[in-house]
Amino acid sequence: MENLWTSYSENQKENAEKMAIRYRECIDACKTERECVRKAAALAKAEGFSDLWEIVREGRSVQPGDKVYAVYMDKAIVLFRMGSQPLEQGMNILGAHIDSPRIDIKQNPLYDEEGLAYLDTHYYGGIKKYQWLSQPLAIHGVVAKKDGSVVDVVIGEKDEDPVFVITDLLVHLSGEQMERKAGKVIDGEKLDLLIGSKSFTAEGTVKDAMLEILNKQYGIEEGDFLSAELEIVPAGKSRDCGLDRSMVIGYGQDDRVCAFTSLFAVLDEGNVEKTACCILVDKEEIGSTGATGMQSRFFEHMVAELMDRAGEFSELKLRRALRNSRMLSSDVSAAYDPQFSDRFEKKNSAYFGRGIVFNKYTGSRGKSGSNDANAEYIAFIREVMERNGVAIQTAELGAVDIGGGGTIAYILAQYGMEVIDSGIPVLSMHAPWEITCKVDIYEAYRGYRAFILEK
Repeated sequence: MENLWTSYSENQKENAEKMAIRYRECIDACKTERECVRKAAALAKAEGFSDLWEIVREGRSVQPGDKVYAVYMDKAIVLFRMGSQPLEQGMNILGAHIDSPRIDIKQNPLYDEEGLAYLDTHYYGGIKKYQWLSQPLAIHGVVAKKDGSVVDVVIGEKDEDPVFVITDLLVHLSGEQMERKAGKVIDGEKLDLLIGSKSFTAEGTVKDAMLEILNKQYGIEEGDFLSAELEIVPAGKSRDCGLDRSMVIGYGQDDRVCAFTSLFAVLDEGNVEKTACCILVDKEEIGSTGATGMQSRFFEHMVAELMDRAGEFSELKLRRALRNSRMLSSDVSAAYDPQFSDRFEKKNSAYFGRGIVFNKYTGSRGKSGSNDANAEYIAFIREVMERNGVAIQTAELGAVDIGGGGTIAYILAQYGMEVIDSGIPVLSMHAPWEITCKVDIYEAYRGYRAFILEK
């Protein structure tokens, strides 16, 4: 399969560059799931989408051609572009997750020791803990106060902002540390964030000084950490990568590269026959659990509300709508890395510059936990992509018995709908800084648009 850079026209290269810029603007502004939802809702409103909750409250109806979105607990969002066909006949669904591996601040985090102030942490998702040491880090999140107000916190992204760090042991004293297995180079309980070293008075502590700053700048008291969601992420913006500027390096591309290309596809498309849907969900990195994860029934509830406003609802019709739907579970794939070639099986790997990736199955070992898409559905997808000139490739997640992973595909498949994993190849997946290829981003967007136009 050819590298698309060699076959792309100048116009296609220009479109890929425009898509990369559009995408980078989103991931730079969206380093938490709440920020992703806020951005997605703002973009939807700008394109004329209406809030489903407002439609329900006002008793308005939904008609073919309408554009609707619903935010759930500020950490998940679903968008619908209503088709001319009844919802009972199913939807074309793009689903991706907007949470990414990170480090969370605990509920009782602030302490000082020997003149240094720290925040105690607990990592989230699958990370190599040592990769987060000595990195410039930022704090993003919210603090919910007892009076009902919610304070947004972003520290470390502006040029004038301070950043934070998790310290590492100097090489001169790390002989024993260097002998450890990689997973034990740093213990999880030692991933504490250094936030200060200054006392304001001789009698006060560094902890007191940090509390004074937090209170003065954000109105936050120590007890407010109990009802806070504060996430530690790499500080700084995404960048072009490579002398040829062919790649994007940035935080959280798993899975926001699929989330935003899916979102763009639904926002940009015009009239559709089959209702087009984009689901952006939380908690995939820890098993899709909780009220805002895909294992909750929020999506089913939103479809029920939509069908009610469209005058179509019955329990049976809801079941038919879900069963008759088709889905691309849009999640990233491991890109073949020549530096670690023994971890891959070359014939069944995803490569940079060759287009959108389809995974018949994910899982681990004997396909454990996999959706394993039907051959007939894969044939349908192949025909759609070929007809629309979309470059595709197929892959699995590494060589057999080497590792594995999962997506939200199996959860939606429980409704009986056809689902396959699809996405974009990523190098250094789950590292603080991940790498994607611009032409793959653009081909994924084109593939998602082609999919939602199908009858």
